[in-house]
Amino acid sequence: MSVSNQRPICYAVNALRDILLGPRQFYELSPEAISSLVSSPDPVRNIDPSNPSSHLSQLLIPRPPGTENNTAVKDYLVSTLKGLNWHVEEDAFSDVTPYGTKRFTNVIATKDRSAPRRVIVAAHFDSKYFPNYPQSSFVGATDSAAPCAFMLDLAETLNPFLEQRQERLEAGEEDDEDVAETTLQLVFFDGEEAFKDWTATDSIYGARHLAQKWANTYVEPNTKRRLLPSYETELSTIEHLILLDLLGAPNPQIRSSFMDTAWLFDAMASAEQRLGASGAFAYDGAQSADKWSSFFVPRHRLVNSGGIEDDHIPFLRLGVSVLHVIANPFPSVWHTLKDDVTALDVPTMRRWNLILRVFVSEYLGLRPKIASKSDSSDAVEEMRRVADELVRDS
Repeated sequence: MSVSNQRPICYAVNALRDILLGPRQFYELSPEAISSLVSSPDPVRNIDPSNPSSHLSQLLIPRPPGTENNTAVKDYLVSTLKGLNWHVEEDAFSDVTPYGTKRFTNVIATKDRSAPRRVIVAAHFDSKYFPNYPQSSFVGATDSAAPCAFMLDLAETLNPFLEQRQERLEAGEEDDEDVAETTLQLVFFDGEEAFKDWTATDSIYGARHLAQKWANTYVEPNTKRRLLPSYETELSTIEHLILLDLLGAPNPQIRSSFMDTAWLFDAMASAEQRLGASGAFAYDGAQSADKWSSFFVPRHRLVNSGGIEDDHIPFLRLGVSVLHVIANPFPSVWHTLKDDVTALDVPTMRRWNLILRVFVSEYLGLRPKIASKSDSSDAVEEMRRVADELVRDS
């Protein structure tokens, strides 16, 4: 990605789509429900760099577009999400690069393909191409292997709750059908990185291709549960694009970039605040209930500061509302060989998993399963007890 001083968006298009889709209401989870998301599945298992079978370990290899490693990572993403019974599309295409024509493949995973609306969580899965050794061994741990691992953890965690919600909706038992008819879609972009220098044509290959493809793909009115207008495109059924990048290193600073998603930024910060206050960030003797600092920089005024070019730009220009979750300033290891496993911090990655679990659950109005009231109360009490012990020990 690169930095730009321009805000490429048409507010009229955004406003029209917001009117068509309607407002999004967050359903704040109870402390007991949040506790269940914290405890299961283990929020470290999928991002444990010491475990060779973790999602993160499978992604921590050099993986520029058009390479065998890139295909191996793409296949891993596909097989993992198909194993969870998600609809997975491989969006393959070719484009001209400074090194000739290359093959790219975006991976698009959708839980409920028949849903009329979707919220997208996205990241790029390719790593930057360097022509010479040792730079060619660049693995891009924060850029963006870790964010992709967070997304796989999110899919695994929320999968049963999404299936339960779909069953309730089909049975006519869902309280708010408007919310329940929004599905979760995960997009793994290929070709985000420039092969040489970041330009309009040498960067975000996968995002540019997919945004144009969706802008020109009309949704058949009768292919969704809800009867949609004949002018709806795949692009216009996106409620929000939440793009993750440069995450996994300790002490990131996340800033609100756009006025139209400032409230969404606040909702994610709220999820973090409630998790932290509950003691959920306590891990391995670190980040107790009263000793953690927020990842999110408080907003003092409503401004558009979206000057970081990334995979969201083609969608933004076509009117999609974007929440850009990116460390700013960039990690000090950016585009160096030091952006490897040593750049990652397990408590930080664990926190990201928990934030995303709660934030997306609340966005979609999911109901994390609680075994029983007494069991969940005991879990909350145990979490608080551990946090208190850590405070006393410190």
